[in-house]
Amino acid sequence: MTKQIEGVEALALKRPLLTALALSLGAAIALGISRFSYGLLLPAMRADLDWSYFLAGAMNTANALGYLLGALVTPWLMRRLSPQRLLLAGAILTGIFMMVSGLVTDTGVLLMQRILAGISSAFIFIAGGILAARLGALHPQRSGLLLGLYYGGTGFGIAASALLVPATLAAAASNGVAHGWHWPWLALGLLCFAATAAMAAPIRTIPDTARQSGEHRPFQVRAFAFGLLGYFMFGVGYIGYMTFVVALLKQQGMAPPMITIFYALLGLAVVASSRIWAGMLDRFRGGESLAILNALLGIATIIPALTSAPLLVFLSGIVFGAVFLSVVASTTALVRHNLQPQSWSAGISAFTTVFAFGQIVGPSVAGWIADSGGGLERGLVFSALALFAGAALASQQRSLHPSNGK
Repeated sequence: MTKQIEGVEALALKRPLLTALALSLGAAIALGISRFSYGLLLPAMRADLDWSYFLAGAMNTANALGYLLGALVTPWLMRRLSPQRLLLAGAILTGIFMMVSGLVTDTGVLLMQRILAGISSAFIFIAGGILAARLGALHPQRSGLLLGLYYGGTGFGIAASALLVPATLAAAASNGVAHGWHWPWLALGLLCFAATAAMAAPIRTIPDTARQSGEHRPFQVRAFAFGLLGYFMFGVGYIGYMTFVVALLKQQGMAPPMITIFYALLGLAVVASSRIWAGMLDRFRGGESLAILNALLGIATIIPALTSAPLLVFLSGIVFGAVFLSVVASTTALVRHNLQPQSWSAGISAFTTVFAFGQIVGPSVAGWIADSGGGLERGLVFSALALFAGAALASQQRSLHPSNGK
């Protein structure tokens, strides 16, 4: 038995990049498929069900509420389950909840589905973040890259959704299906199950690094206050773009094939972000990375609100994709740089909780602004301003170990 365990752990030691890529399928399920595919389905669902922009945004608010509830419950679950088991359980549940949306039309049921999918996504994302931090601890010289690969897996889900959703919508339309948006939800649920099966064995290779010697510095909210506030504003701001940008591009007259390319490129940029920002995540130990990335994200978000020029809109999507999941990775890096492994779960859960609060606020406010005569463009201006505020707040976050780096 001991030899078997040692052999399993040796895989994480010898093949960290492959292990991180397998782990990244969890992020693909939690965000890329479960949450961000909704932006592609929103126009069809809104037209079929006669939703306002406020109600359309409230669907992602419901998802964020579930994410918050999941983040609050996760620390309790982590005391009873290993991160691997919690991640896999969350992935299976997410696949089930996704398929429910392919079977119903009632708005109340759809809202409940978004809440439940948010809860299970939080299980995946927090457990996966802990496993990514443990993998990074085994390979400290590549920890930034490994964290980025995990969170960048969201891009795989975005790119897959960008290809799968239009294809299944078209297939449903050609077959005369009454509610054509049902088919993409069912297909996405099956994709969640396939990704779960693919990552089940590799994630077992990541050992527990919590039993390390040294001073135990517990997580304290006050010490991370500016980072938490900056991350809250990130949650408020980024989700407006991911919820409404496809609807805005349709409104501006962009052809459906171009929108598919736009969203696929955004997803591929997320995957590439793991390499782009790896050095920065390793170098900075305070809130510098969070501040820089929030500011870049604000610029990318405001572009489609100011112009419909295709080149600039595509630039916006690529920059957004290359940045936004690295913001999430920057908070995990902040926790890993400043706390002992025993406190990583508490730290990552705290950042996930404020992130979820921000996501509750963002979509509904942006949708309300759009319905109030400001249009989707002004909704994105609000999102961009939130991101700029997040950058200013995060810039004030200092390392708990100032002598060890910046």
